[in-house]
Amino acid sequence: MNVIWRTLLVMWRARRRLRREGQLAPGDVGRIRVTTLPTDLDVLRHMNNGRYLSLFDLGRWDLLVRTGMSDAMKRNGWYAVVSAETVTFRKSLQLWQRFDIESRLLGHDDKAIYLEHRAVVDGEIYARVIVRARMLKRSGGTLSHQELFAAVGRPEGLPDVEPWVHEWAIASALPATRADAPSIWM
Repeated sequence: MNVIWRTLLVMWRARRRLRREGQLAPGDVGRIRVTTLPTDLDVLRHMNNGRYLSLFDLGRWDLLVRTGMSDAMKRNGWYAVVSAETVTFRKSLQLWQRFDIESRLLGHDDKAIYLEHRAVVDGEIYARVIVRARMLKRSGGTLSHQELFAAVGRPEGLPDVEPWVHEWAIASALPATRADAPSIWM
């Protein structure tokens, strides 16, 4: 809820762009312009590290709307949850600094969809996040890729997920929700 007004504005703008410019292809890069606000800062007066993830959600909403995925998800009672993400910071964003959030689908495997988001200033990457998301059904259970592609079509030219992304997903995974996961520090 901390960026709810920005989210609603991004979704409204994405719908306008969808009508005006047409649908983005699944492999296209979505871009939105954002400004670092006082509420985004930490005590060191640069963007708080946790805020990047909240603002990258805006890029994900833009991408979902402009590729037509959000309509298919709403129509079929599906939703996505982030199961893992990793962020790398290169430079700090300062108060009132304008930057672009660039977002694109990296691909999928048998269980998840992978996305990349970047914070970019004048063509230069300031931060990047890799996201692993699962598609779920409101009626319960996981959405298979066969069901997803049957509803929205299988995207052509979708790149293979790079091996290091799969390795990261495996290395960072926690036990399944029905398995024990005790917090034991070594």
